[in-house]
Amino acid sequence: MAQIKAPPGGAFLIEEAELDGVLIPEELSAEARLMARTTEEFIRKEVLPVTDRLEAHEEGLNARLMRSAGELGLLAGGIPEVFGGLDLPKSTLTLQSEMIALASSFAVTVGAHTQIGTLPILYFGTEEQKRKYLPRLASGETIGAFALSEAESGSDALSAKTRATLTPDGRRYVLNGTKMWISNAAFADLFTVFAKADGEQFTAFLVERNTPGLSIGREEHKLGIRGSSTCRVILEDVQIPVDSVIGEVGKGYRVALYILNIGRFGLGAGALGTSRELLRHSAKYANQRVQFGSRISSYGLIQHKLAEMAVRMFTLESMLYRTAGYWDVLFAGVDASAEGSADELRAVTEEYAIECAILKFYGSEVLDYVADEGLQIHGGNGYSEEFPMARAYRDARINRIFEGTNEINRLTLLDQVLRRAQKGRLALPQAAAKLKEAVLSLAPRSSDLSADPLDEVGEWIRQIRNATLYAAGQAWETLGVKIADLQEVAAAIADMSAVLFALESGWLRARKLAASGSPRSGLALSAIQVYGADACAQVEQWSRYVISAISDGDTRRTHAAVLRRILKPPLVDTVTLRRQLARSVIELEAYPW
Repeated sequence: MAQIKAPPGGAFLIEEAELDGVLIPEELSAEARLMARTTEEFIRKEVLPVTDRLEAHEEGLNARLMRSAGELGLLAGGIPEVFGGLDLPKSTLTLQSEMIALASSFAVTVGAHTQIGTLPILYFGTEEQKRKYLPRLASGETIGAFALSEAESGSDALSAKTRATLTPDGRRYVLNGTKMWISNAAFADLFTVFAKADGEQFTAFLVERNTPGLSIGREEHKLGIRGSSTCRVILEDVQIPVDSVIGEVGKGYRVALYILNIGRFGLGAGALGTSRELLRHSAKYANQRVQFGSRISSYGLIQHKLAEMAVRMFTLESMLYRTAGYWDVLFAGVDASAEGSADELRAVTEEYAIECAILKFYGSEVLDYVADEGLQIHGGNGYSEEFPMARAYRDARINRIFEGTNEINRLTLLDQVLRRAQKGRLALPQAAAKLKEAVLSLAPRSSDLSADPLDEVGEWIRQIRNATLYAAGQAWETLGVKIADLQEVAAAIADMSAVLFALESGWLRARKLAASGSPRSGLALSAIQVYGADACAQVEQWSRYVISAISDGDTRRTHAAVLRRILKPPLVDTVTLRRQLARSVIELEAYPW
């Protein structure tokens, strides 16, 4: 990929991306693919065969597997070499995350360790904390956990009741409280614990497992991901040195927000990896199952499901690697051994917070669709625990709650957009105002396909961008900062933004594949035609929903007239296109890209 300057986060909302600067998964390096094969082999040979034992919480098993993963370097990829890591590109780590997600419960264990369990130290820790803990976390000698949630503070983390009281001599903090839903708690060696110092200052602390007063509750009896450990962490007069603070006293919210951002991206990658496996199971079963004298894979409604799975996965994959490629460019410019590098790492991590929020809610909903329809394809057998879909269905559901609920992530997206617009980092108000001035001169939109289908999809993307800008701009003009209080409108704008990012990412990938002469370029075109036709209709509905909520009477009618000029959903034979895609999935019994 050409190493051009990565665009600002959220830029897709106001301008078309430069094609040469977009990474597509087909361009991943041989080294990345080798790491992925090593990871997949470990998961299939060492982890999947013991899934039942993991779900039974066999003592020591998860920890042993983590040590083995550490020996293979599977826990060190995101840590700089100076601290004992491999410092792999984000795109390589994304592909690795896909492979780890083949074992859903173990993927939670690894993710809790490598992301939210390790990165607080890398991004906010002192030099001494980094040198003490990061090499051990990279090797798996130490297993990390992130203790943020409480019984009464899930999404609203700042309402936490856990307290950290400074001792009179100023040398130690005393922690008291209970943390809920802590992944890896049963066997973690090191906890990042969030508490309010002196009752008000939300702060992050490092607490080692063997610290007196720290105890672990029983395993939660969960709907899914039963092979991961989820327990309460109980803190009773736990005394830790003052140098256990991560970052600054009172700035723990920064630790939580930066780290959850990375976690959201990783969750999107995991959702894609799991979806690949479930599509494979679904296609194979559809080819084997015979009803009314024919394989069910020959029936149109089954083909629709398989094709829709592939289409949604294609757009998710395109978004993931586009974002990872941008991150690779930015991270490559940071020297992790240099003084002040943590500030640069945090800035790079935060840059694509908008995209990460999309990848989290979009990815988890793609996985939900694939798991649900995959179970449906299996029929009654899908409901049986003797087939893989029942466990997959249960395991998938948590992803819409992890790393901030999907509702919170939709609101986070809009919050990030507004903050950046107010600070001048994202010229959204200017773009919306320019569109408003030009809207009367826009030519009526046509729904007819042009001679070049890729160009036609590009026109759909411009229409969707304009409709999103117009709806968001009018909402901002009418409501100002109070737009966030009208959560239904905020969520609709977030969904429009996600569809825009998804379609444009898939379109850019399809253009690259076509230019390279890839044999899969025709499938890519079919995927974005299907997705784009549906996306235009969805965005029309959402944009009308927004303007109806913020206006009435003549003003509402004026907005509706403007939207009719901006966006006209195309008429596309998506039945035929989906059947073409389904044939490829059925023939390969796998995701076709």
